[in-house]
Amino acid sequence: MNNVSTRAPVRGTRTSLTLPNILTYARIAAIPVVVGCIFAQSILGGPLALRWVALAVFIAAAITDFLDGHFARIWDQHSAFGRMLDPIADKLLVASCLLMLAADSIIHGWTLWAAIVILCREILVSGLREYLAALRVSVPVTRLAKWKTTAQLVAIGFLLAGEAGNQILPFTTEIGVSLLWLSALLTMYTGYDYFRAGIHHLIEEDQA
Repeated sequence: MNNVSTRAPVRGTRTSLTLPNILTYARIAAIPVVVGCIFAQSILGGPLALRWVALAVFIAAAITDFLDGHFARIWDQHSAFGRMLDPIADKLLVASCLLMLAADSIIHGWTLWAAIVILCREILVSGLREYLAALRVSVPVTRLAKWKTTAQLVAIGFLLAGEAGNQILPFTTEIGVSLLWLSALLTMYTGYDYFRAGIHHLIEEDQA
């Protein structure tokens, strides 16, 4: 009797457990830790040391954003799943931190508009990518968009340190707010750039 199994290997399981994808999972797993630390410190009146814990976890998560792409390139471990999940992880991390910082009142007043611009752009680009993906049109990440993401992450890092950071480096919060406005400006430009790149595909689809 031939006992050789004819069942096809589950390729999705194999490709989803590559090191780049595991790093992306770690970035998503870091979100509740960062949010929980800031909530416990700000809302529940916990010690300022929690802000340093939040910052350390956030920095580690931000580093994975560089490492997953780096390892995917050098080890040729690109996958459709990874390309889908990586930007989602970035957006979840940024959006969660911005919302928590707003609840913490680190982001308040006019600075809320910078956060709103960033969040609206992310929703716009995500919707555009989803629609173009159905048309099998790829929207590559530009170099300026990568700089935008870097500015966002650095700004959020300063803001997470907040009051604890001010005790070591004066104007830590102000530096974070300034960088957040800079990232909001980059966000508007890159959002327009993405929309301009994809708008002709939308028009062609309507005319088809």
